[in-house]
Amino acid sequence: MDTIASLFSFITTPVSWVIVQFHKVYGSIFGPDTGWAWGLSIVSLVILIRICLIPLFVKQIKSTRAMQTLQPEMKKIQERYKNDKQRQSEEMMKLYKETGTNPLSSCLPILAQSPFFFALYHVLNGIATGDKIGVINEQLLESARKAHIFGAPLAAKFTDGSAKVEALGASLTDVRVVTAIMIVLMSASQFFTQRQLMTKNVDTSVKTPFMQQQKMLMYVFPVMFAVFGINFPVGVLVYWLTTNVWTMGQQMYVIRNNPTPGSKAQAAYLERLHKHVTHHGKTRRRSEKAIVKAIVAKGRDRNEAERKFINALTKSGFVAQADGAVVKGDAQAVALAEDGTATSAAAAKRQQPKRQSKSQRQSATPKAAGEPTSLVKSEEPADDKPAKTADGRTQSAAKPGSAGRSKAQSGQRKGGPQRPKSPSKK
Repeated sequence: MDTIASLFSFITTPVSWVIVQFHKVYGSIFGPDTGWAWGLSIVSLVILIRICLIPLFVKQIKSTRAMQTLQPEMKKIQERYKNDKQRQSEEMMKLYKETGTNPLSSCLPILAQSPFFFALYHVLNGIATGDKIGVINEQLLESARKAHIFGAPLAAKFTDGSAKVEALGASLTDVRVVTAIMIVLMSASQFFTQRQLMTKNVDTSVKTPFMQQQKMLMYVFPVMFAVFGINFPVGVLVYWLTTNVWTMGQQMYVIRNNPTPGSKAQAAYLERLHKHVTHHGKTRRRSEKAIVKAIVAKGRDRNEAERKFINALTKSGFVAQADGAVVKGDAQAVALAEDGTATSAAAAKRQQPKRQSKSQRQSATPKAAGEPTSLVKSEEPADDKPAKTADGRTQSAAKPGSAGRSKAQSGQRKGGPQRPKSPSKK
């Protein structure tokens, strides 16, 4: 560990300078030689570094989700070129290039944080050995050696012997107890962080090797922290425990407010969003509009949680718009189509043909082969006035059996050309 830390000695000066500046602030409150002053200086260093790494963390989240989306395509490539590893690698790189993803992006926060971690280890190791590191002079070095956190010096390790611990002004029992508790907390926080990622923020509808790798890391990382933790000074344990707690809280916030599609966290988020929309009558935040807009744009490709959300909005009398807004609507008259557009149920009902009664179907029977099959029945009464023939005799206008026949049935078509009247028989 000392050899690796020496490789990052170029960054020890800025790290020691930041710690000294924080120590001046906390030393004026708790005293310059107390463990609170030095411990809070290390915690503040972690917070400052993690704030600077937030853009990388956002990039890590996007990269992880992009990799989860590509898992089915990656599995197809592996099966297609399982006997040609070179072609398989080429197709994988081509897929990464086309989609703009990078498998190493998920490791960016850890890689970016590693130099600060090893620089801090180098500074604390110098405090333990009595060597001046960076801007830490003899006065600050003596003050740091006197600082204890719950009875354990900042530079003490779990593996240190009793002679070295007594030289730092502490007992071996205190050092072992404090370091053991911190190692357990550090490993537990890492396990819980990975577990909540696997159980809440993973698309359970897709079973891929990526999920198996994540499950393996859930158990491997805590073991690694436990093994390496016994060689970390107390100050480094404070640093790593703080960064694990920060990561856990940061991830809980992301899972709650921007979950992965298809995960349990998304179902819980959409349920809360439905309650929020029905209470306020609209989407109030920009993030909410972005999520509703993405759901509407999916159309038929929505997952089960998204379909339940859209149906719940419709039943509550709301309609999701293409721009992400939610407006009030009639739950009986408005139904959300599968393509994400609002369709009037009444208009859809009008498009259906009207059902005819039995008498209407019988009256529409053609009386000749060339006569149309559908005739509109007129509501006007038949004309009972008798007609005169050429020889002056009167004749009934309607033949026997044709009483009650409408004008439309006697040859007058609605909305079309009328047939000429047949000449009266003499």
